[in-house]
Formats: sequence, C-alpha cells, structure tokens
Amino acid sequence: MGACVAFLLPAFFGWIAAKPGKLPNDPVLALIGPIDVSTATFAVLYGALLLGIASVAKRPLRILHGLYAYVLMLLLRMASMALVTLEPPPDIIPLIDPFTQSFYPGAAPFLKDLFFSGHTATLVLVTLLVEDRRLKWIIGACTLVIGFLVLLQHVHWTVDVLAAVPAAWCMWKLAGLLLRHFRLHSASEGA
Repeated sequence: MGACVAFLLPAFFGWIAAKPGKLPNDPVLALIGPIDVSTATFAVLYGALLLGIASVAKRPLRILHGLYAYVLMLLLRMASMALVTLEPPPDIIPLIDPFTQSFYPGAAPFLKDLFFSGHTATLVLVTLLVEDRRLKWIIGACTLVIGFLVLLQHVHWTVDVLAAVPAAWCMWKLAGLLLRHFRLHSASEGA
C-alpha cells in the first residue's frame, strides 16, 4: 500500500499545484521571519528520525505500527490538501528536502503541500513510536523545534503546523486498531 501511495504522489501533487488555493490570515507569520533555516531543519528532522527508528529497531511490530501510521498519515494528508488547498505564504523560502523532492512534480520546488505539515506530523509519529520516556521527551522537543523552523522559514502556515499534531496522533491510533484487527499487534506493543 505504501508503494502505491508513493507512486501516486507525483500525479497528486501535480493536480494540487494546478488547483487554486486560499491565503489564510496568519498573525504568527507576520511576526517572524522569513529566515532560511533549511540546514537546521533537516539536521533536527533526520537526526530525530534516525534516533527514533534506531530505538525500536529490534521491535518489528512497533516498526510495523509506525509504517502503517505513516502511510495512513500520507493518505490523510492527501485528502486534507485536496479539501483544504492553500497557497504558500507569499514570502516563503522554499525548503528542498533532499530525500522527498523526487515525489514532487517538475524541477522547481513544490510549494503547495501545506495542509498539514508533513515534517511536523512525521516527528509526532516518531515521538509516539519511541518507548523510552527520555527519548520521547527529546523527540517531542525536536517536533516543537521543527514546527517553529518551518514557520520561521514561512514554509507553512501556523494552521498547518497545529493541525499536524492531532492528525498524526489519530493516524497512530488508527494504525494500532488496524494492527489489532489483523491480529498483527501484540499486547505488549501498546496503541
């Protein structure tokens, strides 16, 4: 299912790019930036991601839970972008992700993958994925930093970052329900 979603993403993003969107009023962005913090964003994002995945590397059901949640989050994000299409902030400094750029259409940076923030939501999922309490706090703090950095660079609207938290949490819970339904989840894994 994940490969199918990845295959559909370029066409989906091409459709979103052509679709007119709204420009929300955002008083937070009016107060900060824009400042190019791309290097810091990717250092925090991929550092926290690697740390979180490494912490559960020997827990295959936990990893499966995270993968299910991530695919569900991608599907929810696609639906959200289709229903709530936003234009990028006028003074955006593009954030070009070296790993995910290939999923976007064309050679120019794609700027309309806004509602909700995938970077923020991904780290929310990683925070839920890890089991060690101290590591949860560290990755949770990294999630807050990522949310602030994408706002500082004007890559997202404030609503995008705020919506990422409940969206990721709901997909984590839904993934747990699906795993239990398919009896792929042990009682010790938690939801």
